[in-house]
Amino acid sequence: MDLRVLRYFLMVAKEQSFTKAAKQLNITQPTLSRQLAALEEELGVKLFNRGGHSITLTNEGLLLKRRALELVDLEDKIVSEFKGNRESVEGKITIGCGEFIAVETLAKICKKYKEKYPLVQFAIHTGTADNISEMMNKGLVDIGLFLEPVSTEGMDYIRMQGCDHWVVSMRVDDPLAKKEVITKKDLLKLPLILPERTNIQSELANWFGKDFSRLNIAFTSNLGTNAGVMAINGLGYPISIEGAMRYWRRDLVVQKTLSPEILASTVIAWRRNIPYSPAVSKFIEEINAYKA
Repeated sequence: MDLRVLRYFLMVAKEQSFTKAAKQLNITQPTLSRQLAALEEELGVKLFNRGGHSITLTNEGLLLKRRALELVDLEDKIVSEFKGNRESVEGKITIGCGEFIAVETLAKICKKYKEKYPLVQFAIHTGTADNISEMMNKGLVDIGLFLEPVSTEGMDYIRMQGCDHWVVSMRVDDPLAKKEVITKKDLLKLPLILPERTNIQSELANWFGKDFSRLNIAFTSNLGTNAGVMAINGLGYPISIEGAMRYWRRDLVVQKTLSPEILASTVIAWRRNIPYSPAVSKFIEEINAYKA
């Protein structure tokens, strides 16, 4: 299977048109059609639903799109890493993280690093811990930021400075917005939006104690931003770490700290005993220097 043809496939999936994709790829439409027909024959499946003026992906096409994106990303990463073997350090460093306050520390590390190695590019991938861990195992992410508790088996890591407070978010006109802190009693009958990760929910289960089973869980969410949109529309009260929420518009939503408080720490990690490009290796050195 040719990676060039996979890029053709991804362009058709993006444009939903052979004609538009061929124009973007600077090849003729018949050539593109032949290449992708040969790909379908090679895989023994139908990749496209061809109907009217638009093209959609079959279930097999959707699966290939996911795998093709991973392969293309990995190819780009390989090229980037070998660029980094030149005398001047360049290439790309891919960082996976959630919406944590610790990202502010990450930004400071990146700033110091960019002053030394301005040719290096950073790619930030925002996702859940499970998603980031999977991408690290596949070699698609170099550095990961994880909210504890998290398994660090097979990783080297440091615990980042500062902690996130657990908070409840709500509309500014909500009666609870007048309170300084929010207690368990305040939340028992309200529709709540909880984090999706099971081990993070366990932290809340410890805080609620025996009342956890009585909660009205209206939504779960893997990241806080969409949960905040639900809160603005009066659909629930997100309970989460403060993270990026403190940058939201305070005329729309406010946060109140839980009482008794819950704190969450973050680790920055990378796979142990893995050969890294010079760009990534020097970034790990920068992380350790910042720790010191």
